[in-house]
Amino acid sequence: MKRVAIVGGGISGLATAYYLSRSGIGCTLFEQRAELGGLIRTESVDGCLVEAGPDSWLAEKAWMLDLIRELGLGDQVIGSRDEQRLVFVVRDGRARAIPESMRLFAPAKPWQLATTSLLSLRGKARFATEWFRRPRTLRERSVADFVLDHFGSEVLEYLAQPMLAGIYGSPPDRLSADEVIPRLVEYERRYGSVMRGAFRNRHRRPRGSLFQTLRDGLQTLVTAMETAIRPACEIVHERVSHVTISERGWQVRREEGSVDFDDLVLATPAHEAGRLLAGTGGGLADLLNRIRYTSSVVTALVYPAADFGHSLNGFGLLVPRCEGGSLAACTWVNTKFAGRTPADKILLRAFLTGESADRALQADSDKVLSEADAELRRWMGFRPPLTTGIVRRWERTLPQYAVGHTDLVIRLEDAARQFRGLHLAGNGYGGLGIPDCIQRSRRIAESIANDDVN
Repeated sequence: MKRVAIVGGGISGLATAYYLSRSGIGCTLFEQRAELGGLIRTESVDGCLVEAGPDSWLAEKAWMLDLIRELGLGDQVIGSRDEQRLVFVVRDGRARAIPESMRLFAPAKPWQLATTSLLSLRGKARFATEWFRRPRTLRERSVADFVLDHFGSEVLEYLAQPMLAGIYGSPPDRLSADEVIPRLVEYERRYGSVMRGAFRNRHRRPRGSLFQTLRDGLQTLVTAMETAIRPACEIVHERVSHVTISERGWQVRREEGSVDFDDLVLATPAHEAGRLLAGTGGGLADLLNRIRYTSSVVTALVYPAADFGHSLNGFGLLVPRCEGGSLAACTWVNTKFAGRTPADKILLRAFLTGESADRALQADSDKVLSEADAELRRWMGFRPPLTTGIVRRWERTLPQYAVGHTDLVIRLEDAARQFRGLHLAGNGYGGLGIPDCIQRSRRIAESIANDDVN
């Protein structure tokens, strides 16, 4: 029977262990932190259910539900309250609604642009000319170059930059259009006009809620997966110092000694995988270290609902960098999902990314909360004092899909194939969301299982 080591107990490592166990293959999972789940963490703050990391997944990633149901959590699935799915962007100190049909930077119903106050008349005119572009295929470029080419600087500053800041924590000029907005790049190739492509595909999105989550929080998923893998998987809460090639395959070294395995799954950030593989040669560690990561900080702020002074008539607020704030975004939790807060509480989740997150990593939590509270008051105008709050710091957790990322990952995977039994899991290679990480882990587990059969 094969022996498999998995380093990293986040969702990627857990999913790999789960799919291996379904194939009858045991494993040893190494996680240095006391808890599994990585960025997924659900907490209770003053009676409110708070997600300290991701809060949901895109409903269109239907394979996610397959896993949820297998784990017996089907009755836990709830959808976002899309009848209130407005998102606001700060411009000139005021929160302005994004047109409801906007698909990233392109409206599926172009006529909605006429009434938005988010863009100036000049910006709207620039948007309208995009409709007449002809199909073409261009070399890979940054999101910033793509947006400037199609829509101009206003859309870059007030849509592209704030929309992507909360997801990738990086400005659009550092992100690859092919990796980050592949659907819009495909519209450019097929239709010329991204706006025309969004209009023609306006019915493509499945009916129902845009986002889905679990009623009792995403920690429920982690707990269910941990329970499912325990009969077949040994969980070791220790730091792995490094790995080396052995006669059997791989030797994993930790404080209490070393153990040999046939297969090694590194379900860690790419830079951590690079550290572990530093002594193996072949240039793989250097390639892994070329994937850059940024940090993020999540704050959860609780207020009394009485006389709050804001209608919370949407999912939340985006803050463009050009508006001078430190926050990237804020989710109005009471509106987005039902049942997250008591009737007498308001919960706001605010996010810092990029340089703001780097500063907040070192700052006192009270200072971070005070600054977030003051900034949200500036944009939203609510009245009650902050009741309580928490700050959760995630250092170097957001991979940057820079221009050239696709080619880099191809080179990485070619280099990894030179080492028998080595597999790279996690969000650093293709797809940030929970479903993407799970899908990659399932393929790795299937590859290990098929090799075991053969």
